Amino acid sequence: MEKNQKIILVVGCLITLGLFYIEPFFALIALVGVLALLMSIHIMRDTAEYPLVTAELSENAREIIVTNAGTTRAQNIHVALVPLNIEFDLASLDPDEESGFSLGSMISEAKAVITYENPVGREFSRSYALTALGPGRDPTEPMFPIFGHR
Repeated sequence: MEKNQKIILVVGCLITLGLFYIEPFFALIALVGVLALLMSIHIMRDTAEYPLVTAELSENAREIIVTNAGTTRAQNIHVALVPLNIEFDLASLDPDEESGFSLGSMISEAKAVITYENPVGREFSRSYALTALGPGRDPTEPMFPIFGHR
């Protein structure tokens, strides 16, 4: 447990104990608030160093746009377009940076399978359906896979 979490836990317990002598119901409310704060800190720590590489098809369907929407640098990025048998590599992408890969001709449908790693060396893999006629990326999808959403 980190130092900040310990401080929040100790202060929260002291406030909860103080409120318990005044009114037990207020102490339970304070306890729930402290637990919610600790859970939020834990979730933020899990996503602090998370690269998220996405792939989209450009408007003219002649380019694959690869973007790092995460919070840290993505390295050793490998993109494979299935079933087109096209593969390409990118050395790295910083957060909010994008890069394009031009195709020889327009494509109507494909799937991009992306593998990459963070600066520590942990590997990630994601796949995206690319279509020129469909709606594109789902705007309700979370920016990073929290609670097992993939």
